[in-house]
Amino acid sequence: MSRLRIFAETQSAQPLLATDDAEAIAAALGRAGVRFERWSTDSAITAGADHAAVVDAYRAQIDALIGSEGYQTFDVVSMHSAHPDKTAMRQKFLDEHTHGEDEVRFFVAGRGLFTLHIDTQIFEVLCEQGDLISVPAHTRHWFDMGAEPSFVALRFFNNPEGWVARFTGSDIARQFPRFD
Repeated sequence: MSRLRIFAETQSAQPLLATDDAEAIAAALGRAGVRFERWSTDSAITAGADHAAVVDAYRAQIDALIGSEGYQTFDVVSMHSAHPDKTAMRQKFLDEHTHGEDEVRFFVAGRGLFTLHIDTQIFEVLCEQGDLISVPAHTRHWFDMGAEPSFVALRFFNNPEGWVARFTGSDIARQFPRFD
């Protein structure tokens, strides 16, 4: 089940808010400028699924999102616990960073933990199958797929080069809970 916990940036032990209600998650994130929606995931996609299978299963959602938001490209991230690059991939996303464009993810299987640093608050969003999240450009954040990842997500980009991070140099991500 999807979950949102909001912390003060100086207090990682006790959340100010915790909810697993999708409408409450969408409302709280919406007030912070973050899009969060629950979408249907009727296809039997599992972690480790290949790019073609995911695209075939979700072509209608891909086309609709590209058409409505004008994204230039998309890709598929399919991670499973036996993936040979799982440790390196996890490390790549764990430190606080920003992007020059929105970071848009649609989880078609599994789950992962997005953590957003907005003003003086930390928004920890456990995204699961069916969750669409759009983190606005220049928002400080990090992502944890866990030590034993299991997820498939569609990523949408305005930049044809795809995922380009600008790391902040802050160690704040190490002060808050990890996925595991």
